[in-house]
Order: sequence, then structure tokens, then C-alpha cells
Amino acid sequence: MSDTTPSPSEHAQAWLTGFDNALQRRDIDAAVAMMGDDCYWRDLVSFTWNICTQESPAAVRAMLAARLDDVAPSNWQLIGDATTADGVTEAWFTFETRLSRGKGLVRLINGRAWTLLTTMVELKGHEEKTGRHRAAGAEHGVHRGRKSWAELKADEAANLGHTVQPEVVVIGGGQGGIALGARLRRLGVSHIVVEKNPRAGDSWRNRYKSLCLHDPVWYDHLPYLNFPDDWPVFAPKDKIGDWLEAYVKIMEINYWASTTATQAVFDEASQTWAVTVQRDGQTIVLRPKELVIALGVSGYPNVPQIPGADTFLGDQHHSSKHPGPEACQGKQVVVLGSNNSAHDICAALWEQGVDVTMVQRSSTHIAPSASLMELALGGLYSEDAIAAGVDHHKGDLIFASLPYKIMAPLQVPVYDEMKRRDADLYNRLEKAGFMLDFGVDGSGLFMKYLRRGSGYYIDVGASELVANGSIKLKSRTTIERINPRSVTLTDGTELPADVIVYATGYGSMNQWLAGLISPAVADRLGKVWGLGSDTPKDPGPWEGELRNMWKPTQVPHLWVHGGNLHQSRHYSQFLSLQLKARLAGIPTPVYGLAPVHHTR
Repeated sequence: MSDTTPSPSEHAQAWLTGFDNALQRRDIDAAVAMMGDDCYWRDLVSFTWNICTQESPAAVRAMLAARLDDVAPSNWQLIGDATTADGVTEAWFTFETRLSRGKGLVRLINGRAWTLLTTMVELKGHEEKTGRHRAAGAEHGVHRGRKSWAELKADEAANLGHTVQPEVVVIGGGQGGIALGARLRRLGVSHIVVEKNPRAGDSWRNRYKSLCLHDPVWYDHLPYLNFPDDWPVFAPKDKIGDWLEAYVKIMEINYWASTTATQAVFDEASQTWAVTVQRDGQTIVLRPKELVIALGVSGYPNVPQIPGADTFLGDQHHSSKHPGPEACQGKQVVVLGSNNSAHDICAALWEQGVDVTMVQRSSTHIAPSASLMELALGGLYSEDAIAAGVDHHKGDLIFASLPYKIMAPLQVPVYDEMKRRDADLYNRLEKAGFMLDFGVDGSGLFMKYLRRGSGYYIDVGASELVANGSIKLKSRTTIERINPRSVTLTDGTELPADVIVYATGYGSMNQWLAGLISPAVADRLGKVWGLGSDTPKDPGPWEGELRNMWKPTQVPHLWVHGGNLHQSRHYSQFLSLQLKARLAGIPTPVYGLAPVHHTR
């Protein structure tokens, strides 16, 4: 007797064909029946013109009832071979809609979908100017008045923002604005990226001297252009600054450095923004149709108001203004805070022989870099992953295919293993008085990052200095009063101080919006970042996606873009497609527009 059990690929293609047929028949009941009782459908633009997750069969039914006729999906085809492990079949696939081509990943349990990811790859008729759609470059033949590439670029630079208005203005020229600018250039969207610093990359160069990326190189590529194969695993800040500056030039991003945006007002009559900028001593008003705020996901530096600060005779500054350890040699330094910046600054000061004390106000999650890379990132972003056929593009989609609702419980075993593996370090830190945590539910670093839960450090060496006492520690306390040459803590301890560094983080992104546009618009848009997980610093209600990031907001034509290098790379694709569709006049009815969650 022959084995008639279908292979994983046959099983997956049968599901895709059945799902395709049900959708083309507009048989919503049949389509929903192919989803599991505990199912999640995460859509990145292709079905919803939004970034949203349907977290139950009822939610899938409602989305399909609203969107199926308009989307008209078809041609769901397996890519490569499906795989099965622990009762879960995973399969990559392509599909089409009336307006776009897409790619996705489905996980099947007992013949029904547990998780389904659908993503928009390109708009039909508006493909990126790459591959078969690339420009010819040369114009062969003899033509009077022919202009060279350099002359055409000079003309574009001279006219854009003056006689020709950009379609999109991006405020913020860090990795977020740069990644989006590259995407827009490939889509043929006229744009200006506005950056206050004199050069692209200065937002990195201007940080404290010892700063290096804590994320590994495989996680941090920008769109289209990978770091070289000999790029260090953890890149120094100045190397990243140089790369960003070169990237802007190579990718031909319209980048206005030394330019400060001072005001943005939306004109209802013309349906355009009036964005006032100061550039080279001139006041210029740009009039784009779409405005993107790419200033990161935080606001202004948090500098606590502490009694006696005005009497201090030494130097006090926020970590964002820290000049480096050399200026502190021979001095006694107090660093208020215990997260990434605090640890980096303390370690660099110790290396220069500076007497430094870290003041830890609340518990901190410590994730040793080697363990984090192996346990949390290595399967998607590493040389081993590449050898197994998972480059960062595939890794991004695997990462994106895990709905936030189930991400936390999936992370708990990772950090349980980290506790076991790094028990000696954790024990010695606690003996030194350091307050440790792994998040309110044990889900660790990434969930803290998503939930706006401060209190983590990717350990690249400083934790050992805290554990062995090289970096002095005062925990379960904070600065109560600042004296002319010392600080008094809430536990009564007085620490001599010549320098105070406030490694106290940043405020909400809404601060930038309130200052640039208006408090009313910032409040209308609502909270930025966070999931609504009802955990510290991330109050509910649950949204299931990062609030107001890379997707339509309650303020039409206003977008927020940012995150780390990975998020800037990955989500710039979906933001650029949303912008292109609107500029091309394609109808974009948004399904599941998130309600406003006020900033108060």
C-alpha cells in the first residue's frame, strides 16, 4: 500500500487553493471556516489599506464583509516548499488583489489557519523603478540641448521646494526618514527629507563617544543596500553616521540638511500642508500633499526638575548632550538612570578612570548581548540564518507574521532560558544591589520596547562592571536634592558630584507634534507607540498594533514613521506604498482606523 498522506507542500497548496476559491466566490462563510477557532490575520496594507490584525474568526468575517468585493483577491500560489514542525505547517505564498501584488505566510494547525500574514509588495502600474522597470539612463542618439545626469540632478535640486513643490515632506533625517526617502525615490514620488543637522548621519555622530549599535548588523540593513560583508557585528556610531551620509547620496534622496521645520499647517481648501522651514538663512514654505513625521518615537529629553539644581557648581546635562568621558577625567560623576545610555556612559567613564556612580530608580531588564543574539535574533538575523536560507527580508516577514497578541507568551521561554544561561551574572548583579526584572509577564526586552516600558539594557559589558563594583551603584533611590557640590538621595545618602548626567529618557512623540503643528492636532492624533497592553507606561485599551505608526491616523495626510533600523527598513515599504497610492489617485478606503487614545 502506498502512503497517501499529503506532503506539507500539498497540504499547504490545498489550503491556499481552497481559500482562493472561497474568496473568489465571495463565500465568506467558507473562507472563515478555513481559519482556526484561535486565529490571527495580520494585514500590511493589501486588504485594509492599514496595518491591523484581526484576532478571531468574527473579526476576520467582519473585515472580509467590508473589504472582499473591493479587494478582489486571487491567484494564491505556494512559494517553494512548505514545512511542518510540532504540528504546525508553514507556507509562503504570493497572491494578487485588484490593485496590487502581495506576499504572505500562513501557519496551519489541523488543516486550518492559525496565523495568516498578507503584505502588499507592489501596486500594479506603479511598480518601483527597479529591475525591469529601471530607467534607461542613457539617451542614445544626438539631441540638441542634451543635459547630463549631473545637470538634471542640479536642476531638480534647484527647483524642488521652490518652483516645484514636493508631493511628500519628511521631517527628520535619521534612519527613518532616510529609509522612507529611498523608498519614495524608487516609486517616483517627489519628496524632501528635512534634517536640522548639517549632514546626514549627524544624529548618530552627535551622541556620546562610546555609542555602538546594540543590535547586530544582520538586523540593521537599510532598504536596497546591505552593509558590506566585513561590516562589524556592532557598528560604532560614527561608522553608522558615515554610512547614512553615503547612502543618502547613492540612493539620490532629496535631503535638505541644515534645515529646521518650524511650523506645519494643513490647508483644507487646497488639501495641502504649509510646512515652514528655515534653510540657509531663508524662510521657505513647502506645500506637500502628505506630511511624515520621522523624528523617532520619542519627544524632548526628560530632564527632571530637582530642587537645588540651580545651585550646582558643576556641569549637569542630559545623556543626549553627553560630550564623552574625557571631559570628566579627574571628576566625580553621578549618572541618574539605569538603561542603555546610562550603562554605556558609565562604562566609558570607568574606562577613563573616572569615579562614577549609577543611581537606579527602578528595576531594569538586562539582556546579555550574546544570549540575545543566539536565543532571540539568531534564527532570523545571523550568518547561520542566511546559510539556512533566511536573509533579512525573509526574517522581517517571519517576524511580522507573529501577531503582537501572541508574541509575549512566545517570548517567555526565550527569557526563561536567558535566566538559566546567565544565572551567575544575574545573581552577582542582585548581590550588588541591582534591581532586575524581565517585564511584568516575563516576556523580556522586545515587548518592553514595544510597550514603551523603559528599563532595559542590552549588555555589552557594563553589567560586569556593576556586578563587581567598578561602577558604583545606588539603587532603590533617586536624587532628592542637588547641592553646590553634591547630590542628596531619598535614602539620605549624600554623593559628592562634579558632573550629573541625566540618563532619564525622553518624553512622548506628541510633544514634537504639539510644537510643530498644534496641541489640538497632537491630541486628535493621540498616543504614538505602545500596544495598549495595559502594562506600566502602556495603558489600554488593546489595539493590537503599534499606535499610529506607519499607517493612517485620525489626522488625514499626517503620518508617523520611525523605530530602530530594522523597523525603519521594514515598515518604510508599507508606508511608501500607502503614500504612492494616494498620490496616484487610487482609492484607499481604510478598514479598522484606530480610535484616538488621548495623550492625557
